[in-house]
Amino acid sequence: MVSTYKEEQKNPSRMFNGSLQKRPAFSIILAILLVAVVMSVVISLSIGQVNIPFQQSFQILVHQLTGYQIHDAGEQLNGMFVDIIWQIRFPRVLLAMITGAGLALCGVVMQASVQNPLADPYILGISSGGVLGATFSIMLGFGAGGILGEFGVASWAFIGALIAAALVLVLASIGEKTSSVKLVLAGTIINAICSASSNFIIYFAKNSEGIRSVSFWTMGSLASAEWDTLPLVTASVVMATAFFLSQSRVMNTMLMGEEAAITLGVNLNFYRRLYMVISSVVTGVLVSTCGIIGFVGLIIPHIVRGVVGADHKRLVPASILSGSLFMMWTDVFARTVIPNGELPIGIVTSLLGAPVFMYMLIKKGYRFGGR
Repeated sequence: MVSTYKEEQKNPSRMFNGSLQKRPAFSIILAILLVAVVMSVVISLSIGQVNIPFQQSFQILVHQLTGYQIHDAGEQLNGMFVDIIWQIRFPRVLLAMITGAGLALCGVVMQASVQNPLADPYILGISSGGVLGATFSIMLGFGAGGILGEFGVASWAFIGALIAAALVLVLASIGEKTSSVKLVLAGTIINAICSASSNFIIYFAKNSEGIRSVSFWTMGSLASAEWDTLPLVTASVVMATAFFLSQSRVMNTMLMGEEAAITLGVNLNFYRRLYMVISSVVTGVLVSTCGIIGFVGLIIPHIVRGVVGADHKRLVPASILSGSLFMMWTDVFARTVIPNGELPIGIVTSLLGAPVFMYMLIKKGYRFGGR
């Protein structure tokens, strides 16, 4: 028994064996998810207020990406379809894919960092900080001029999100060392302060058009997707993904607790702060671009954990792909469910996420920390 314990301490992944014990089984799931993501991109390009045949969508996509024309494609690549797919839908599909991946990744990291299955990317007050920044810009008109006015509401939302996250980290580090409980409590405090400040501005501004803009922004939307908005979002999510894919051992150790971390020589305090800062930056970029999109970072890690297990070596890549799939299809639903209109995607994710999460809690079909 003693030797087994020591071996587990040396290799934390052994304590997080999920429902899939064999590597080939996980590889198959990962391959299926990859194929599903690629197919979903082509299919979602075809669905919208103007339906385009899948074959033409595929031909246009191949032509625009590679310059290669599939046979007889020359006649079919009419200007309207090319503009719809290349200028409108493809940037939006990419933004949905990247946003879903980023929120799911940050959800996994936050849940491991604070050792709380209810944690999501907004636990550090990022959402309320972003709302406060956006409200400040919209209601008081600070996005209309000046240096920061060139970036508009998004820059103020990003600043608000980062300031809120920084305040949470500072508040949680006062006194003794930072712990998961202090982070959650500090996040609750900053959330309350930012929400109250936003409501204060809205109440005294008495700007009905501004109130409507703030409300729409808080519901989340991918309608702002353009080629110009993609580089920053893509860079932040890709770099964070590359980093966290190499951190599975430390994140597994986080779930084992402080004593196990000390035994393994892992400085949890340092890694917890580092992960929080990286996740806050990624979430802040996503919030400033898309508004508040809830439940993605909460339910996707739980669903994936129930399939591939709690080992972060499997959980992180599977959650990233699943988050991309989820966001692409919820966006398709949001932009097609209302004729000649669009439903804010934050409403769709909440309507889908809350019942799923409630079902998982009732059935206890979730796994957290290998339990």
